Amino acid sequence: MIRLNESFYTRDVLDVAPELLGKILVRRYDDGREEYFEITETEAYRGEEDLACHASKGRTPRTEIMYHRGGYVYVYLIYGMYWMLNVVTGFNDYPQAVLIRGLKGISGPGKVTRRLQIDKSFYGEDLTISNRIWICMPLNNSSFQIETYPRVGIDYAGDYWKSLPWRFVKK
Repeated sequence: MIRLNESFYTRDVLDVAPELLGKILVRRYDDGREEYFEITETEAYRGEEDLACHASKGRTPRTEIMYHRGGYVYVYLIYGMYWMLNVVTGFNDYPQAVLIRGLKGISGPGKVTRRLQIDKSFYGEDLTISNRIWICMPLNNSSFQIETYPRVGIDYAGDYWKSLPWRFVKK
């Protein structure tokens, strides 16, 4: 399979998020074993102006990696127990990220990271060169439908931001 390169990620999050659907997330574990998962659900967060995006509070140690060019991993902990896996997109100094909400057979971002054993150590991992995690083109490029929905769990951002159809689901 062909690994996605920097040019795939260094585009606007609203282009990358739906295009990640159907791609294959590869996880190589410390014992050398590899697993392959089809990405089935994503969610876009777009810059400091997006009140649902962590970067809306500005550049902080937590969000620093979001200000880098696309292709890095942004992970953060919620509820003190679930790591969230995000793919940074776009260009330097314009923070954007795609939350990986679901993989084939795994629904929910907390379940994704638990299943893949993803934790804080993945923060800043470069998907274009990592030996632990990367994303590839699928072997067969079959067509499918994409449905859009409002993002989940962001009531704090206000009606406008929570109602945007920036959640993408492969059907």
